[in-house]
Amino acid sequence: MKAARWYKAGDIRVEDVPEPQIDDDYDVKVKLHWCGICGSDLHEYLAGPIFIPVDTPHPITGDVAPVILGHEFSGEVVEVGPNVTNVKPGDRVVVEPLDVDDTCPSCQAGRDNLCVNLGFHGLAGKGGGFADYTTFRHKYVHKIPDTLSYDRAALVEPISVGYHSLEAGGFQAGMNAVVAGAGTIGLATIECLKALGANQVIVVQRKSVRQEYAKASGADIVLDPAECDVVAEIKRLTDGYGADIAFECTGAQACFDQLLAGIHAGGTLVVTSIWEKPASVNLNDICIPEKRVVGSIAYCGKDFDNVIELLASGKIPAQGFITKKIALDDIVAEGFETLTGPEKKKQVKILVSNNPDELDA
Repeated sequence: MKAARWYKAGDIRVEDVPEPQIDDDYDVKVKLHWCGICGSDLHEYLAGPIFIPVDTPHPITGDVAPVILGHEFSGEVVEVGPNVTNVKPGDRVVVEPLDVDDTCPSCQAGRDNLCVNLGFHGLAGKGGGFADYTTFRHKYVHKIPDTLSYDRAALVEPISVGYHSLEAGGFQAGMNAVVAGAGTIGLATIECLKALGANQVIVVQRKSVRQEYAKASGADIVLDPAECDVVAEIKRLTDGYGADIAFECTGAQACFDQLLAGIHAGGTLVVTSIWEKPASVNLNDICIPEKRVVGSIAYCGKDFDNVIELLASGKIPAQGFITKKIALDDIVAEGFETLTGPEKKKQVKILVSNNPDELDA
């Protein structure tokens, strides 16, 4: 079959590889329909390896680069192991792409996303979404309703990242929130905040078409840091007090600093972005006002099921998220190069398929 494999930063190749086969009684084989290019994939393309194992085999998959990329995907079940009961051939599904060991304290506590050996399908090896087929453990395969199209279903994974970040930060309905960045995860966070009852959503985004994307996703106001004092505006918009909670979705030092200053004493800053280099912080800015800075990674528990329901019901519209659809053969030139080039801010989510029927639809 055809697949896109990461060899090193700047080196992704579309090539023929063996079709995966079920090798465990609890495995599910999926024919892939659509897979989105994620910000994590871009980080690996520009500055990897970050999650991808290179010198030492991944402790769960046993693989090293080259690995098949892609973890935001939807597809159809074509085969299941003899002990699989939650899905069957013909079911329409998405996959929660967590590689975990099941045995560490985090896994035992039901916090799979904090597994000490955490990996991601499409980064850690043993398959991925930029291919014709993949196999994965049945417990992470989720059925989707017929009312949710395959292309929109490929948004479940990134929106679940935003959804989980609200949980990580202790968000409650009625809060005033700030989101830095209107890329995919920023937009997902905005839509989740609106769906779950935020009082006000303020977005920090430099002037580009992404400001319009933010407004379309429900932002009440968009602040351009090149045109205003972001911290002063956040406080003005919150009666001089500051926001209750903020979400850093850019990986930029300036945005981190603005959000930390923009939340009130006792407020929470959630870091969802993956950083390519270390950040710096004056810990007194956290300690003295008792602010909380928390990390958020991936998703766990019922996050996927909740997002599937919110998407299918229209409570999370996610209109305009899909800005481009391309063939697998064109993934580098039309995908990665577009998302890292001068026109990158025009894009939100580029979906990839090797299925002619999908591409011609």
